Amino acid sequence: MNSEKPCCSHSSKMDRSSAKEPSLHIAIIGSGSAAFAAAIKAAEQGARVSIIEENNVIGGCCVNVGCVPSKIFIRAAQLAQQQRRNPFTGLENHSPKLNRALLARQQQARVDELRLAKYENILQNNPKIKLVKGTATFKNKSTLTIRRQVKGDLSESELIADRILIATGSTPTIPNIKGLADTPYWTSTEALFAEQLPRHLVVIGSSVVALELAQAYRRLGSEITILARHTLLFREDPLLGEKLQQVFEIEGIKVITQSQASQVDYSDNTFEIKTNSGTIQSDQLLISTGRHANTEKLNLSAVNVDSDSQGKIVVNSKMETSCKNIYAAGDCSTMPQFVYVAAAAGSRAGANMTGGETKLDLNTMPAVIFTDPQIATVGLNEAQAKEQGIETTSRVLDLENVPRALANFDTQGFIKLVVNQKSNQLIGAQIIAHDGGEIIQTAALAIHNKMTVEEISNQLFPYLTMVEGLKLCAQTFTKDVKELSCCAG
Repeated sequence: MNSEKPCCSHSSKMDRSSAKEPSLHIAIIGSGSAAFAAAIKAAEQGARVSIIEENNVIGGCCVNVGCVPSKIFIRAAQLAQQQRRNPFTGLENHSPKLNRALLARQQQARVDELRLAKYENILQNNPKIKLVKGTATFKNKSTLTIRRQVKGDLSESELIADRILIATGSTPTIPNIKGLADTPYWTSTEALFAEQLPRHLVVIGSSVVALELAQAYRRLGSEITILARHTLLFREDPLLGEKLQQVFEIEGIKVITQSQASQVDYSDNTFEIKTNSGTIQSDQLLISTGRHANTEKLNLSAVNVDSDSQGKIVVNSKMETSCKNIYAAGDCSTMPQFVYVAAAAGSRAGANMTGGETKLDLNTMPAVIFTDPQIATVGLNEAQAKEQGIETTSRVLDLENVPRALANFDTQGFIKLVVNQKSNQLIGAQIIAHDGGEIIQTAALAIHNKMTVEEISNQLFPYLTMVEGLKLCAQTFTKDVKELSCCAG
C-alpha cells in the first residue's frame, strides 16, 4: 500500500495551492469495476486519485459476490449435470459425488486471487491512486465528508477534489413481504457461498441472477421452485422466456408464473411461503428480485444531483450528472447493470474528468445470461424496433439446423435475427443456445458495422462452429437452409 497519507484534511480550510504537486485531484466514491477503471484512466492522464471505500474489502460486487463466484458456481453445476445426464450412448451416466463446502472454498480462493491481482495490486503499485477508508457524503460539489469508526470512536474528516465520481454500486432489493424480514432468507451472496445444499430451494424472482442460481442449485441436486411475478425474462423477446421455461421444466425445475408471495413464515427449519398460487414449504428461500442503487447515504440533495425513481443517478453518455464536475458510473447510475458497461463507463468518466470528451455508445451492447443454454441478446427486438418506428422483418432458426448443435447432440434453442425492412441491415439478435454468449459478439460487430443479411450470408464462417448459425439464419431470409449442403456455402 502506498505509504503517503490519504488526501484528506481534518479541516474544510485545506489550501490546495500548498500541495507540492498541484495536479488535478479526482475523488472516487466506491472501489468496484467502474471506480478502478476511472482511477486508472485518470492516473494515466496525470491526476491524483483518492478512492473512498466504506467496506473492509475492496473490489465491489463483481469480483467478490457477483460475476466471478457465480460463474465458478455455474460451471461446477454444469459439470455435475454432464455426469448425471449426457447425450452420448457410449458414456455412462452416474450421480456426481458432491462436496458443496469444498466447492465454496475453491470459489472463495479464486475470488481472493482475482481481487488481489485486479484491485489490491493496483493500489500497491500505482502511487497516484490512494485508498481512503470511510463513508463519504457530499458537503458541497467539491467537498466530501468522510466518516469512519476508529477504535470505536467516530472520526470525521473532509476531502476536497476538483472532480468527483460516484461509483457506489448496488445492493439486492428485498420486497416488502409480510414476515420476510424475520426469516433467515438468502440473497445471492448467501446462495453463492453456502456450504450446504438445501433439499428444496424456493426462488422468489425471475431476474438474471435468480435464473442462473436456480438452475445451478437444481444441477447440484436441490429441488427448485421459481415464483415469477410475470413470466421468465418478460422484458425480453417472449420466445426466449418460453424456451428457457421449457428447458427448466425438462430439468425438473418448477416454474410458477404470474405468482406473488404475500407472507413468509419460518419455524422448525422450514419456510412457509403464501402466494396467490397456494402455499409452498421449503427448507431455504432465495430472494432475487433485482438490485437498487447505493445512493441513499450520499446526501445528493446537497449538490442537486438528479436521480430517478429507483435512486439511480441520471447520467448522460459522458457520465456527467446534473451537477458540474460530478460524474457517476456503474450500477448506481442509469447505465445498464453489467460489469463491462460499468468498466467502460468508468474509463470514459476518468478520461472526461481529466479533460476528455469521450462517450459511451450502448447501441450494440451485448448481454448474456449464463443459464444453460445461454441467453444472448444485442440490439433491438421487434417490439423495441416498433417503439422507434422501425419496420422489421425477422427469422428464427432452430438449432436443429446448425451442424455443430447436431454434432453436440444438443439442439435446444434458436437464433433469431431482426432486420430493418427498409435497409435490410441487421439491427438485433436474440439467441438461446449452448455457448450463446460466444456467438453474440459476432452479431454485435455486424450491427455496429451496419451489415445487411446478404453481407453476413456471404461471409466465411468456419464449419462446425456454433457461430455458423448466424450465417445460416441470415441465409433464411432468402433461402431454405434445409436444402443447402453441409457447409452453408
